[in-house]
Amino acid sequence: MGSGVNNIYCVGRNYKMHAEELGNKVPAEPLIFLKPSHAAVDLDKAVIRLPQGVGLIHYEGELVLRIARDYEPGKTVQDLVDVMALGLDFTLRDIHNDLQKKGLPWTPAKGFKNAAPLTPYIAFPDQEELEATDFTVRKNGEEVQRGNVRNMIFSLQTIIDFIGSRYGLGKDDIIFTGTPAGVGPVVPGDSFELYFGDRLMGSCLIG
Repeated sequence: MGSGVNNIYCVGRNYKMHAEELGNKVPAEPLIFLKPSHAAVDLDKAVIRLPQGVGLIHYEGELVLRIARDYEPGKTVQDLVDVMALGLDFTLRDIHNDLQKKGLPWTPAKGFKNAAPLTPYIAFPDQEELEATDFTVRKNGEEVQRGNVRNMIFSLQTIIDFIGSRYGLGKDDIIFTGTPAGVGPVVPGDSFELYFGDRLMGSCLIG
């Protein structure tokens, strides 16, 4: 998966209830961080191995966009995005909390290998279908997260314009668009299923 991915942009705190559940302020502009391309792995009946002995690890389910062509001002989401996936933004939470307190970059908590598993892609829906369809994360068979683009603080268009104008966006860049409330701990033996509406997008086991 990593070899087919260019830049991995991620949006932090893009759902109000998620920011609140972690005691964070809602940002005034998109909060962007990066993961290395090596963090991207297949989430399709896969066994995903996460670091051990690093404290608490959290899952964060997200809608993921793939950019099909270079960003230019005035281009819409539909112009630039050809397919989408669902993904898990795994986070070393204890390390992340410590980095935030010290005002240090998030890379050690967010950028480790296997930190960005992605389901297979599907055609990118139009805005009406996106707003009519929730994405969900099930952990060990129980729904733990439910999100919808309607509930994002910053819209997909705002995110793309913000990233594209400041950092650039090109073919095979991907964007993790933020996680809804319901994040929680993950340990070896946990299973995850990610759905877009009633469609199972991918499943994995934590090894």
